[in-house]
Amino acid sequence: MTFHKLNIILPNWDVPVHVRALSTTRIGGVSSAPFKSFNLAHHVGDHSESVQRNRKLLEREWLLPDAPHWLNQTHSTDVIELSDKVESVDADAAWTEQKSTVCAVLTADCLPLLFYHPEEQKVAAVHAGWRGLLDGVIENTLDAMTDFPEQMKVWLGPAIGPDVFEVGPEVREQFMDVNSASESCFTAIIGTDKYLADIYALARMRLQKIGIQSIKGGDYCTYSDSQRFYSYRRDGTTGRQATIIWMDEL
Repeated sequence: MTFHKLNIILPNWDVPVHVRALSTTRIGGVSSAPFKSFNLAHHVGDHSESVQRNRKLLEREWLLPDAPHWLNQTHSTDVIELSDKVESVDADAAWTEQKSTVCAVLTADCLPLLFYHPEEQKVAAVHAGWRGLLDGVIENTLDAMTDFPEQMKVWLGPAIGPDVFEVGPEVREQFMDVNSASESCFTAIIGTDKYLADIYALARMRLQKIGIQSIKGGDYCTYSDSQRFYSYRRDGTTGRQATIIWMDEL
């Protein structure tokens, strides 16, 4: 089978060249519909052989120093430090200060975040659905990584956009119970009791409350761009794209 050049998104943030990061799209792999074509997740029903070929293609095309540490994501706030090789760990965020160790999260509407701490030379990848965001997966990750989170540089990867992310009133109320200012991140849908939620704005609000100012990204909508992105809300049975980060040896 002929492999196609991967369509990759490179973060638009100000980090040194030894910090390597990217988000994949659905373009460039070997999976068949409905996972066409660059699905990187085993748990969605795709053929295992296709997923493995896609993962190897990612490693080869982008010269990854090692295979990514794939997590078993459960919409939790659990964080793991990648100090040694781990397999099938239940967590929704991973961080490391080791060079050539690749942190990765899988998404298909949820928000992937990348962290880089310039002083302490640490990186992290975080998976934040609305539940994980509400329960504190961002805060837990920062608490695990550093005593000086305000120095962190953050990139918000592709997620469902604010024009289509429909939620019930109970979701809005839970966010407002934590921070009343979250009300600005929700727009009422006229004629219903539903709201449109801005997951990017909710994440920025959490980060800024901690003191982080260097926040980039948040420019995509996985739901609306079916050519480039998987979307669970749009398609149900679908693949997952990856957002990954590592540090090369200096």
